[in-house]
Amino acid sequence: MKPTHRLRAGSLALLLSAAGLSAQPMREAPHPGATPVNQLAIAGNACGPAALLSAFRFGGEGWRKAADAVDGENDRQRLRKIILEIGMRPSKSLGGRPRWSKAGVNIADLCDMANEMVGGPFLPDLEYEVMVTKPNEDHADLLERVHRRLEKSLAKGFPPVVGIRRFVKRKGTWLVIEAHFVTVISIPRKLEKGAAFFPVTYIDPWGGRRCEGRVAVSGRELVAADGRADPILSPSLEADFPQALVGKSRVAKGEVSLLTVSAAIVCR
Repeated sequence: MKPTHRLRAGSLALLLSAAGLSAQPMREAPHPGATPVNQLAIAGNACGPAALLSAFRFGGEGWRKAADAVDGENDRQRLRKIILEIGMRPSKSLGGRPRWSKAGVNIADLCDMANEMVGGPFLPDLEYEVMVTKPNEDHADLLERVHRRLEKSLAKGFPPVVGIRRFVKRKGTWLVIEAHFVTVISIPRKLEKGAAFFPVTYIDPWGGRRCEGRVAVSGRELVAADGRADPILSPSLEADFPQALVGKSRVAKGEVSLLTVSAAIVCR
């Protein structure tokens, strides 16, 4: 039998779209050859401090100086210093409790930690943004806003620290089972008109790995048990990160899970 070279229209369109995206000029981190930080050097719940330290290392000169200012002979000692000296300060968002705990750290506290580490007149402030749809904003608008904020931050020299969350559907309800932070070091400079996703290169602090993925408008059916749009997931974009292990071990056989983009720390 002769081999066939016919493609379905949808498959061909997807291939052409992917080819177009791969040919786009990319916005890269200023210091792409930096050494990623591995959270496992100290603890499995140190993704926040590790992702933040990687962002400094891969960033512009001022951010790299902030990374160099963290004392320690190795990453274990540096992460320990960040956690004990800055992460254990009282949290503004948790009623004065320590920022860092066995559950890790939240996006607001991690942003405060970042600004305290680089405080001074020579670097712009960092801010965090929750990446869900706003009133009168659809998923295409959200995709454009997320791309714009990440690309702008990279252009200013700070690789964004992005929060991701894995949901699992149990008994008809989507539940958060694990959250994680990664550092984005490359995205397209521009978002194609009508695009449903954009590719990213990111540093996963779990193992300190360079990984590839994409931020996308999800094609999955994000509905609640009553058939209406699920209020938890419907505002979110999908983090299509095949290499991300976050929460996978907690997904039972036969369960459906989804990794979403939840928030990001970016340069103002």
